[in-house]
Amino acid sequence: MSDLVWIIIVLVALAVCAYKRFTLTNTVAIGAAALIIATLFGSLGFFSWVFFALLAVPFVVPSVRIPYLTTPMLAFYRKVMPEMSSTEQEAIDAGTVWWDGEIFSGRPNWHTLHAIPKGRLTAEEQAFLDGPVDRVCSMIDEWQVNHKDADLPPEVWAYLKEHKFFAMIIKKEYGGLDFSAYAQSRVIAKLAGTSAVLSSTVGVPNSLGPGELLQHYGTQAQKDHYLPRLAKGDEIPCFALTSPEAGSDAGAIPDQGIVCKGEWEGEEVLGMRLTFDKRYITLAPVATVVGLAFKLYDPDQLLGNKTDLGITCALIPHDTKGLDIGRRHFPLNTPFQNGPVRGKDIFVPLDFIIGGADMAGKGWRMLMECLSVGRCITLPSTSAGGAKACAMSTGAYARIRRQFKIPIGHMEGVEEMLARIGGNAYMMDAVTRLSTVGVDLGEKPSVISAICKYHLTERSRIVVNDAMDVHGGKGIMLGPNNYLGRGYQGMPISITVEGANILTRNMMIFGQGAMRCHPYVLEEIKAAAIDDNDEAIQAFDKAVFGHIGFALANAVRSSWFTLTHGYLHSSPFKDSTARYYQLLQGYSANLALLTDVSMGILGGSLKRRERLSARLGDLLSYIYLASATLKRFDEEGRQHEDLPLMHWAMQDCIYQLETALMDFLDNFPIGWLGKVLKWKLIPFGHRVSKPSDETEHQIAQLLQTPGTARSRLGDGQYLTREPGSLPGELEQTLDDVIAAEPVFDKVCKALGEKRQFTQLDKLADIAIEKKLITDEEADLLRRTEAGRAKIIAVDDFAHEELVAAIR
Repeated sequence: MSDLVWIIIVLVALAVCAYKRFTLTNTVAIGAAALIIATLFGSLGFFSWVFFALLAVPFVVPSVRIPYLTTPMLAFYRKVMPEMSSTEQEAIDAGTVWWDGEIFSGRPNWHTLHAIPKGRLTAEEQAFLDGPVDRVCSMIDEWQVNHKDADLPPEVWAYLKEHKFFAMIIKKEYGGLDFSAYAQSRVIAKLAGTSAVLSSTVGVPNSLGPGELLQHYGTQAQKDHYLPRLAKGDEIPCFALTSPEAGSDAGAIPDQGIVCKGEWEGEEVLGMRLTFDKRYITLAPVATVVGLAFKLYDPDQLLGNKTDLGITCALIPHDTKGLDIGRRHFPLNTPFQNGPVRGKDIFVPLDFIIGGADMAGKGWRMLMECLSVGRCITLPSTSAGGAKACAMSTGAYARIRRQFKIPIGHMEGVEEMLARIGGNAYMMDAVTRLSTVGVDLGEKPSVISAICKYHLTERSRIVVNDAMDVHGGKGIMLGPNNYLGRGYQGMPISITVEGANILTRNMMIFGQGAMRCHPYVLEEIKAAAIDDNDEAIQAFDKAVFGHIGFALANAVRSSWFTLTHGYLHSSPFKDSTARYYQLLQGYSANLALLTDVSMGILGGSLKRRERLSARLGDLLSYIYLASATLKRFDEEGRQHEDLPLMHWAMQDCIYQLETALMDFLDNFPIGWLGKVLKWKLIPFGHRVSKPSDETEHQIAQLLQTPGTARSRLGDGQYLTREPGSLPGELEQTLDDVIAAEPVFDKVCKALGEKRQFTQLDKLADIAIEKKLITDEEADLLRRTEAGRAKIIAVDDFAHEELVAAIR
């Protein structure tokens, strides 16, 4: 064989070692063995060994590697890496790495994913959903709440307190329900499908708020005092973080406290003088205790030798002198209780700090850890619940409403929207299931929570827009019979709160993900920060050469993925999902490779290139969304009926992932390198097409036809068929329409004419008179007409009624 062939054999041996991620020592040993064979049986000789030695010795001989490679690399690293602020460091340190770490690994272990237990409700949690949750849903009159009272009625507030809706996170020892995160998610999703005001009111106290902070960080005295009262509803909490000058940049809050001595209840005590101006605070107008975030200063060093202590969290009773609370904001016609909280020179004791004086200055870390949990539950579950409700109601309406003598759901343009609604609802619910199970396993998934918050609220916006388009005039006319309008109006609220979506996508998902989930980056940063130079060099040596091996492995894996299109990657299943596992495996390697390339070339400037960061975050996000979809499909028994929903979600996720990948490479700052990488990673464009027309047709039919697949999609939503329940009336009318159609066709055939599917009551009278149908069939036609007419009807008002409501 020629020298070129032997060189290729040696390189292939080294590439296999990199692909399999062998240790550096083993890789060099295998490379040497391949070279020995090439020398014995080929003509490779002295110069080949010299070249190999020049490459290998610096890596495997510490006495050469450390002084000549590691030490100058550490010096360069320290020079180019920007200094990390304390708030950035605390945000990165907060939380844990879970399945997102597998995604960043370049070779996610699918058996690990499927070994994660399925979310399950206890008997107590299921009883709560079937009992109090259904009951409070039945108590809600959305028109009364939103248009007339601008609040939940007093009997609903009383019911929520009595049944401990505000105490789902509080432990039983303090009188709470102590529900799992998964159960909380199911509750919020059901409430969200009924009323945004209701779900917001319940969700916030069980998310980021005093209850969560107290349980993790409060003193025993604080827990004993507040938690039982919060559990019983004697206290209503809110948490004030956002300021007029610091919204998304919460670390820059101007609100401050000064450590000083002052008078409290007739005695001189060590305390804080607080000045703050907060807004957008949910439940503030009705809160009895205010959680407050502020920067604490100690100019006289009464607590130690530091003057700037940092962000601190405290609990302030609503009747504290000087506290201005009670006025309301009006968030986009969705009147959940929300308003400003202000105070100037309010003096309170130091023991108002959550956790006492020892926790002064530790509030940012507290908030980041709790937010990483809460952001996995409340807004994602609200979005998923709203999407499921839209899927059920829009599917039913599209089957009931007719134009041109056919259900509008049979029109291809409507089918496209129904498919987006159904596919998104399926995927969104899958994501909340997986994410909340992670929380129940003890994870604090800060990166995953950002993914959930951003993508599910954005998908919810798509869903409600599509639902409004399908409903047409029915959707835009507000009134007691409109079940979409208020959700549509309030949709931007979820986009804005708990970190604006622009910030979340462009800075948080990849910014935190690259630091937290990459197996070596954080270790390199920590090593570079070690003061002892010898210790720093040893730690950096281990991290940086592990990183080099990791990068080479992903470069090889990415090349193999391009060469084989992933068809040789393994999959845990051999059915129609196998291709998705193979593709996600390859794109995980692409993500890891591009992360290393970007950080290596752009360094600290990467975080200022927000569009690039956002697109890398999209790669991470879509792999996570797709993983959750595959896991849901498996957990539910790999049902054949659910295949259209699963395929739509997977194809949409991967198509969007590939779009983000190509956009990233097309806009890479070094143009020629972007072109080379595009040729290396995705030379022929999309590997996956958008969902087909046939798949979307199948989903549209599924949404319009009662059955097990449709029931699984709407599982857990409030669909009870009782008087006054709009979702229940939709479901009943859908059943009646489908049952009445054969009767209608029979009568039309007997009469020899094709009629419009309207005035079914009159048609029933004609058919009975001519003895074409039975009394039961006539009753079905009359009942169907009454239900159909009510479903498609819209409300109208006297002018004076509207003027009075707007006052």
